[in-house]
Amino acid sequence: MTNFWDSILSFARVTVERVGQQLLQDFGSAQADEKDDGSLVTKSDNWADAEIRSAIASAFPSHGILSEEGEQVFPDTEWCWVVDPLDATTNFARGIPIWGISLGLLYRGTPVFGCVHLPPINQSFHGFWAPDLAGGVFDNMPQGAFLNRQPIRPTADKMSGNHFFNLCSRSVGIGPHLPSKVRMLGMASYNFLTVASGVAMGGVEATPKIWDIAGSWVIVKAAGAVWLPLESQGIFPLEVGKNYGRISYPTLVMNRQELVSVFLPFVEAWKKKKMG
Repeated sequence: MTNFWDSILSFARVTVERVGQQLLQDFGSAQADEKDDGSLVTKSDNWADAEIRSAIASAFPSHGILSEEGEQVFPDTEWCWVVDPLDATTNFARGIPIWGISLGLLYRGTPVFGCVHLPPINQSFHGFWAPDLAGGVFDNMPQGAFLNRQPIRPTADKMSGNHFFNLCSRSVGIGPHLPSKVRMLGMASYNFLTVASGVAMGGVEATPKIWDIAGSWVIVKAAGAVWLPLESQGIFPLEVGKNYGRISYPTLVMNRQELVSVFLPFVEAWKKKKMG
């Protein structure tokens, strides 16, 4: 008999791969409109959102949904899916093949499963992270983080000038001072996941939203990387009835704790200069 977590993983895989196949057909030809917050949206975003919502409602009718392109108020449900139907819309609309679909499943406001699928480069990440609970459905929960079903871990390499640290467009001011090469991927969740999978030593995002975070947070934690909020003590659990549409969560992700002290001062100095 298929257990709960098998059904969750199977559902996520089938859904993101099906939606991803259609998005690949639209890639490079989608017309983008600007939203109120200045970010871009395409018909593909809205189509993918509707498809994923419909799939969740059919497979898990008791589960809530929080989505970038749909309902942004956290619902009063034990289980809730946080959906980014098209992560990195700007890349998608402009023809850069780094974009994907991000799903996070939350239990009582805290992510316990994440799935991020990047169709153009054929990479699918997933991970499980058990909350501090005993018994119940979590007894049978798998462990670990995976890329294309293979386990992933952050790199244990010694830091060098030929390793990568990821920036976002709003944090480029940090770049000239870092003891590493820098990359800007244009997709917040993938920024973090390259750290989880050992590609990059670390990464910073200045303004990620909850749908950029929910799926990747689980995978980063499950892989053993360090997730460090830069403004708040913690993100989770989410609050019932709160609107998460305009809330950002500046974040530093590092491959291991000992390198936080190397990179955090650069990030803090940049933040201080930016504010002052």
